[in-house]
Amino acid sequence: MKKAFGRLLFWVLGWKIKSPDPTSFTPSVMIAAPHTSNWDFPIAIGAFWVMGVPLRYFIKDSYTKGLFGWFFRWSGAIGVDRNHPGGLVEFAIQTLKERRDLVVLVPAEGTRRRVERWKTGFYRIALGAKVPIALGYLDYAKKEAGIREALVFPTGDYESDMQPVELFYASVAAKHPALYGGKVV
Repeated sequence: MKKAFGRLLFWVLGWKIKSPDPTSFTPSVMIAAPHTSNWDFPIAIGAFWVMGVPLRYFIKDSYTKGLFGWFFRWSGAIGVDRNHPGGLVEFAIQTLKERRDLVVLVPAEGTRRRVERWKTGFYRIALGAKVPIALGYLDYAKKEAGIREALVFPTGDYESDMQPVELFYASVAAKHPALYGGKVV
């Protein structure tokens, strides 16, 4: 049902998907960038459903409760209490160590507003769980959602490891370019 919903969404919006075989990046931490619009969420989720990616993502726990909480949990959401953010990285590491069939999606910017530098939680999760970093993207100019074929394997040298990441995302068009800082390091 998820795959059919994703295909319908992409057909209606006129988008296409570009992706390698999902088993080539499972398990991983997947960066979701650029993240400048509320539209990023349904388009990205639809793309992952069409691709068959076993996706999980973190969201404010208030979204996973109440009337529509079932939808977010069904779509792969893991509710997080943002009043206690310190344990999120360790929780994600443990989750990836226990479930080697998952892809954890992380919006590296941490917000839809412009930031000068990305947050580093995605990197610390990948390094701690000993999994690669996959580069998921939504290119609004091309109307293309995808995953870069080459993975980034964290070595512990953040600045060096992130140079190809920053170079890749420099060519991806955000929905609202003025809101995308894109500085990784």
